[in-house]
Amino acid sequence: MISVIMPAYNAASTIKGIINSVVTQTHTDWELIVVDDASTDNTADIIEGCAKQDARIKLLRLSKNQGTAAARNTAIAQAKGEYLAFLDSDDKWKPSKLEKQVKFMAEKNAIISYTATSYVDSYGHKSRYVLPALECLRYNELLKSNIMSCSSVMVRKGAMMPFPHGYIHEDYVVWLQIVKKYGVAYGLNEPLLIYCIGESTKSSNRLKSARMTWNVYREVGYGRIRSAFFVLRYARHSISKRCAIRRNYDLCK
Repeated sequence: MISVIMPAYNAASTIKGIINSVVTQTHTDWELIVVDDASTDNTADIIEGCAKQDARIKLLRLSKNQGTAAARNTAIAQAKGEYLAFLDSDDKWKPSKLEKQVKFMAEKNAIISYTATSYVDSYGHKSRYVLPALECLRYNELLKSNIMSCSSVMVRKGAMMPFPHGYIHEDYVVWLQIVKKYGVAYGLNEPLLIYCIGESTKSSNRLKSARMTWNVYREVGYGRIRSAFFVLRYARHSISKRCAIRRNYDLCK
């Protein structure tokens, strides 16, 4: 079985469509654990309605808002599957995502894998740019940039590590830790994830992201000088990717 881990907070406008991208998977042996992180809208009610229609969907509620890391860790603690797959409440999967990736994991005897990523903006405009997946992604390459989009990742449950709390890109920390321990993440170079890019592109948010990336490198054990170098390198990769996505938008939905 595959346990799909989904945190949700004030996602009423998107959550039903995201859940549907799991329900319509060609691989049917899954459970979807959605953790409502004390939403103030009707997100939980929508999830509950979906759960009534499909027993594989489970809703967990946090009594107070604790953040994405806590929501994911809560779901993982309840997961029964051999594999964990992650899906955020604004991304979508292509229908064959789980089927192809779990087969790929078995063929590679992989501990962790990810897929290529395609992009769409909040207005539904698709980008022709695809972030590729490297067949064998090793630790030193992953240090340059987090090319493992969280919603594309699948990992064996026994190898999973807890997501850290705090002002940090918590998924990046975990992927680095797992890849360092097990040597490689295998990439399925097919865009089975559709990543939704939000509207906000303000410089303040980029600075916030840079600080969070700095905290990642500090968390995994690097000193200030090396962390600063890694952040600059990471930013160069991020800017290049962002420009490529924008250049390739198809303004027809």
